[in-house]
Amino acid sequence: MAQEEAEAATIALLDDVIACPEALPANRSASLSPSPKPPGVLTVSPGLADANINPATGLASDYLNHFHEAIMLLEMVAGCPDCLSDLNSWQPLTYREHFQASRFKGRDLAIAAYEAAAPATRDYLDTLTDTMTSMIEATRASMASDLSPEDAAILAERAATWLKLLVARAGAVINGNVDASHSDTPQDMVDRLMERAV
Repeated sequence: MAQEEAEAATIALLDDVIACPEALPANRSASLSPSPKPPGVLTVSPGLADANINPATGLASDYLNHFHEAIMLLEMVAGCPDCLSDLNSWQPLTYREHFQASRFKGRDLAIAAYEAAAPATRDYLDTLTDTMTSMIEATRASMASDLSPEDAAILAERAATWLKLLVARAGAVINGNVDASHSDTPQDMVDRLMERAV
């Protein structure tokens, strides 16, 4: 019962985020100032930009393609529940794992630049991507239960919408549009939304 209440609270909370996007830190002007260039990133290689790695952060947006794939699969499930097996074949990957397995032209440089990135920026990106991975896994677990096709479609559609918001935030981190050292944690966002609900 506690898990069902937690799922219901999470769905309600994320619906509030969708209905009230100004609650997300990405929409606060104070969070949009570019972060200072982390020390050490530019010394990894002068060719970061040539390898599609943001020289200011040392991070590559190619990693987000992994989550775009999950969003696409969720949208497919929303329209055709028979595509659930495709969603179930999606495997979580960390930033390092993604690049180790990819054919990305600068994959070794992407891993080295990630290692040299400012810890606050790297940790914030990892927190966002861990949250996305947990959301995908929780959605899949819920869909494995006895949901009606209509409920599964609604859940898949909501999860895709939530993930798009998180991917956009992760993209802002990668592109240096967020000062990760002063950004809210996912718990801070939840706490702020809960205060609004009271």
